[in-house]
Amino acid sequence: MSRTARIERVTNETKVLVEIDLDGTGKADIETGVGFYDHMLHQIARHGGFDLTVHTVGDLEIDAHHTMEDTALALGAAFDRALGDKAGIRRYGSATVPMDEVLVRAAVDVSGRPYVVHDEPALAPYIGPVYPTSMTRHLWESFGQSARLTLHVDVLRAARPGGHPDAHHVVEAQFKAVSRALREAVALDPRNVGTIPSTKGAL
Repeated sequence: MSRTARIERVTNETKVLVEIDLDGTGKADIETGVGFYDHMLHQIARHGGFDLTVHTVGDLEIDAHHTMEDTALALGAAFDRALGDKAGIRRYGSATVPMDEVLVRAAVDVSGRPYVVHDEPALAPYIGPVYPTSMTRHLWESFGQSARLTLHVDVLRAARPGGHPDAHHVVEAQFKAVSRALREAVALDPRNVGTIPSTKGAL
């Protein structure tokens, strides 16, 4: 069965198209108008092993908030729809990812229960001219809510002792860790073919 989805989200603030194939090869066609965010969504595709198309037109003349938030909501909705009834998946996934001086751990439960815990240090306010670092937590919250999953993201180390965190490295390591955790969680388990990985019988 194809694990694909297409979501179109249109508001007075943004127009978002997301297409995803959970069993892809990491191909990505990303354009949101926020360069660093595009770079992060490419990480989701490449390290998650998902084929991903994201086209967003938003009110960037105001700021990046609506564009980034609505994209994350649409991505989560597409992820949830592509999973269908979740039969046969591993359900849980985790990854610990280093990026130079930074170390990040992500853990996910495709539980049907949205809950996000996010822990990162204070960072420089912007990466590039448009991406506000205060949005990273909100992106995970928006994605987790619409994907209906439990997600923990913890920055275990952000800098060398006595140093200042490099915001680019801290955020990128989070996206890579979450991508790897999602890849593991949605993988099909040969010992669980056709069954829901829950004693409840539903996720």
